[in-house]
Amino acid sequence: MNDSLNAAQTDMRFAYCSGAAGMLASSLIWLGSAAAVVFASAQQALWVLLIGGMFIHPLGVVIAKLAGRPGNHSKGNPLAGLAYASTFWLIFSLPLAFAAAQLRIEWFFPAMLLVIGGRYLVFSSLFGMRLFWFCGLALAGAGFVLGQFAAAPLYGALAGGVIELIFALVIFVQDKKAAQQSTFGLQNFQVQDS
Repeated sequence: MNDSLNAAQTDMRFAYCSGAAGMLASSLIWLGSAAAVVFASAQQALWVLLIGGMFIHPLGVVIAKLAGRPGNHSKGNPLAGLAYASTFWLIFSLPLAFAAAQLRIEWFFPAMLLVIGGRYLVFSSLFGMRLFWFCGLALAGAGFVLGQFAAAPLYGALAGGVIELIFALVIFVQDKKAAQQSTFGLQNFQVQDS
């Protein structure tokens, strides 16, 4: 079981630059939302994050391909279901963050930081990297603190963008080292016809 789990995680790491490609894409959306707070309004920044969030995966795939990776995992990878489930959990959580914003706009970004932080905890299992625990806890911690103080929306948007950018860069460096040290020991997960 451990060998198949390790192989599935290795496949995910190879396909998506250990998750750094998607995290970099997400950080750009968060930073775009921060720019919207500055140059437009907090309400428009909310929509930048929500609508821009729909483009995180496609942008992450482009980033992975630019880095020489396939941008998709092998067919039959048993962790695909976990990736999809965490995506649906994220989508199902968006109305909660939106509802919080209707009560008080300052709560939107902290709520999103908590949601995204929770999702990154799942990535620890998806990619087999404990670093995602630190990222998830940093995002959730920032969300909790900013929510407690009803911090201005700019701080929440910047926190999401900067935390993800820092972790994306660290993960890219680790991923590059792993790629140089091995061929990722990839295993084909193609479903066998019976």
